[in-house]
Amino acid sequence: MSTTEPTVAGITVPDTKLARAATKLIRDTTSDLVYHHSRRVFWFGSLQGRNRGLSFDAELLYIGAMFHDVGLSESFGTSGRRFEVDGADEARRFLQSHNVPEDSIRRVWTAIALHTTPGIPEFMEPEVALVTAGVEYDVLGIGYADIGDADRAEITRLHPRPSFKQNILKAFTEGIAPKPETTFGNVKADVLERFSPGYRRENFVDIIENSAWPE
Repeated sequence: MSTTEPTVAGITVPDTKLARAATKLIRDTTSDLVYHHSRRVFWFGSLQGRNRGLSFDAELLYIGAMFHDVGLSESFGTSGRRFEVDGADEARRFLQSHNVPEDSIRRVWTAIALHTTPGIPEFMEPEVALVTAGVEYDVLGIGYADIGDADRAEITRLHPRPSFKQNILKAFTEGIAPKPETTFGNVKADVLERFSPGYRRENFVDIIENSAWPE
């Protein structure tokens, strides 16, 4: 069966019922910013996987990429959980509704939950490592020269990133500011410290020193 998905550097979005359902869901329920970013994460993560000689399940990587920022949606503003966990839980519900095996669900859940926790995903399953690699490439520019200019240009032609730096920071701020306590111990504390008036970063040392323990 032929696919209508474009191919970049020999990599195409999996032409499966599951991938098509994920594409439709994310396109219908998220902003253009999140949709295009998520698609780029798949391609950049896939290319980095090829660069690293990793064997990975492209369908699971695609689902992880597409759901990784779902938790920024306004509907999760009162969840009390990290946005990464909200997105991971949504992906799990989606995969369970399509009768995906539990081990595959676990890998996708972990990939999404850890995508803003540097220093850990790279040592886990390839799908976990490569969601983070795709995010780090698109958001932080980590490994920018690892992907050729022509491939990068084609991906961003398909999924443009106008004023992306400013817009993704705005999306992070709006998605996380309603639950600032969830930034403790993760990189999103930097976002609120810069953009959310009145935010005060919790300090790990203060928590230890002020705990109920007498000494």
